[in-house]
Formats: sequence, C-alpha cells, structure tokens
Amino acid sequence: MISTIATAALFMVALGAILAIILAIANKKLFVYEDPRIAEVDDMLPQAQCGACGTPGCRPFAEALVEGSKSPSACTVNTEEGNADIALYLGVGMGDHDKVVARLACAGGTHVAYTRAKYEGLKSCQAASAVSGGGKGCSWGCLGLADCADVCDFDAIYMNEHGLPIVIEDKCTACNDCVVVCPKDLFSLLPVSEKLYVACKSLDEGDTAEQECEVACTACEKCVVDAPAGLIEIKNNLAVIDYTKYSDFEVDRTPIERCPTGAIVWLDSKLGSTYASKGKEGSKAHRENTLPIG
Repeated sequence: MISTIATAALFMVALGAILAIILAIANKKLFVYEDPRIAEVDDMLPQAQCGACGTPGCRPFAEALVEGSKSPSACTVNTEEGNADIALYLGVGMGDHDKVVARLACAGGTHVAYTRAKYEGLKSCQAASAVSGGGKGCSWGCLGLADCADVCDFDAIYMNEHGLPIVIEDKCTACNDCVVVCPKDLFSLLPVSEKLYVACKSLDEGDTAEQECEVACTACEKCVVDAPAGLIEIKNNLAVIDYTKYSDFEVDRTPIERCPTGAIVWLDSKLGSTYASKGKEGSKAHRENTLPIG
C-alpha cells in the first residue's frame, strides 16, 4: 500500500516536472516581444474606443502608431496637445489628417416636408421606421426622433427647431455611431474639404418627390451640367457626387446655384451655415431656413 502511494507520488512529481519543462520551452519558443512604448502611447490616448481613427480601439491604434502605419493626428478625439505629446514621445511628425465628419442626407424638416400619418409609439427613429416607415411623406426622409443625437457620446449632434439633427463639426469625431443607428441610412462620413453635398436621399421622380418635400432632389440635371464633367450624375432620380473624383477638379459653389429646390448644398464650417441655392429658382423655404453645421 505504501509503495503504491509512493509510486503515485513520484509519478505526479515527475509529470509536474515534465510539464514545467514543456511550458518553459513553449514560453521561450512562442514568446512575442511587445514594444513597451505601446502601453505608454495607449495611456496617452483618450480611451474613447470609438474607431474613428480606422482601428477597433485605442490599443490597436497605439500599436499602429508605434509601428508607423498611423499618424497621431488620425485620432480625432484626442486634443491637439495630446497628439503633439504622442508625436514628441515617438519622435514622429503629427501627420496631415483631413478632418472627417458626419453629414445628413436630408434637409426635409417639418417646415418643408410633409407628414402623411401621425406616429404614436416609442420615441425612436428605429421604432417608427418599423411601423410603416414612420409616417413621413418622403419614405427616405429623416424621422426626427433623435436616435442619432442620443447615441452620440460626444454631444456632437442636436435637434433643431424643425426636427432635423445638426452636426457640430468641432465636436464630431467621425465615430460612425450615427451612421449605424439611423434606420434610413442618411448619415455618411466625409472629409470637411469636400464641401459639395446632396442633402437628399429620395428616389421618387421629380414632381412626386417635390410634392412630399420642398427641398427634395428632382433629378433636373442642372447640377450635372454646371459641375465639372463626370463629378455628378443622376442615378435612380437622385443626383450623386463621385467623391473619388472630387480632388481632381477645382470644385466651387457653381453646381448649387441653379438647383430649383436647394437639394444640393455647399457646406463650409468657417461660414457656419449650409448655403443652399441662391438663384431665383431656389426654394424660398430652404433659403430662409439654411441649416447651421456647428
């Protein structure tokens, strides 16, 4: 009996020793060196985990900074001083980064767009959208129940007096939350340098679209004619800007001037407004209710 116990004990000791040796060898063979600067840089980041920099979170972004595939300025949440500290610590430049912000493809607030049915229920765009589209005459229009403002952790969106979400560019980090939450897919992320924008998503034909919203795109093609060739085209009754070609042209406000409804706009954060069509054909309702962008 004693010899059996002793044998078992020796066996366990031997097995433990063998496993310890195997683990030691595996640890040495599988060891992956991690640059200690990653942890330091990670501590210098805001820990918003928003993904606006193009990585899943602050830790992966810190890894990208250390390996040199990203520049500090790509973090739009951190302060300029914070990014400068990171650049100084790593001995790199801040880098050039064109600020990206969320933009809403709808200008149809309560002052210019029509409601065909009154929605009663949970005050949520997603809930309203699930009930026959929410009651708005334009099936593609903003429902104005503020899901985007509620989900924004940076207080970069507020609702104006016409029930439209307004993006404050200085606060927007392009985190993508508003893009994801909007049931009408009205938000997109675009560089602020791309000022020409179609503030409409309606695919209805011209007269039908305008009957539901005074500032809807009517696919009249005037912007197509006035813009540099190839920059704008009409797809499914809607003007569409090809932003892959935007930097190839000297783009100015000319394409918005003859828009009969003001559906195509010129966004300029320095002027603090969305400047719609000023031409005599331009929608009076839209001109009198130009939308601030922060």
